[in-house]
Amino acid sequence: MSKATNKRASIEIELAGEQVRLLADRALFWPRERTLFIADPHFGKGTTFRRFGLAVPDDTANELQRLSNLLKSTEARQLIILGDFLHARAGSTNQLFDQLIDWRSQHAPVAMTLVEGNHDRTAGPFPEELNFEIQTNPIDLGPFNCRHEPEKSNVKHVLSGHVHPAISMRDRNSTSLRSPCFWVQPTITVLPAFGSFTGTEIIQPVDEDRVFVVGEGAVFSLPVP
Repeated sequence: MSKATNKRASIEIELAGEQVRLLADRALFWPRERTLFIADPHFGKGTTFRRFGLAVPDDTANELQRLSNLLKSTEARQLIILGDFLHARAGSTNQLFDQLIDWRSQHAPVAMTLVEGNHDRTAGPFPEELNFEIQTNPIDLGPFNCRHEPEKSNVKHVLSGHVHPAISMRDRNSTSLRSPCFWVQPTITVLPAFGSFTGTEIIQPVDEDRVFVVGEGAVFSLPVP
């Protein structure tokens, strides 16, 4: 992969005739509708791993603070979660839900919609106190079709997650680096996983695709080879 260009804290691009901002904190913002999109936070994943004997950190507080900072900095009035808000039933503990409910109370004026992902469907019931609008099927929002898995829509530009896209690069010492990215295709945009402890999948973009890597508090525009 070629050298990154246009390093900045956010990058504005056009999707389906709308100006949107790709944010370094792995979120997409639609200014005209003051709507923030994230995908795949996978809350409770660390707890799930610890319950099976693996010593991993609990990043819930940090992840929620990141999301709070985004809601405040963008002044979003709506949050759309493109699936996999929760990771698994084993991680859906009372302690986790107490943290999530407390966080939600701090952003009561913000409308929040979850488009269910495959992990959400098996993670158990959501507390009513989260005050989420939960959609079991994809939803349309203006020119966008919001869904978890990146399947093409015949009439709208798809915003999705699920893949946890990443790109492989090499640094000055020829060391291979794996970095999350936005994968912008002609009819589908796949957001990077919002959660830091989620794993990634290396993508194979083609000529008409655009790739925007996130890392070190910046978004990097990469040419597609």
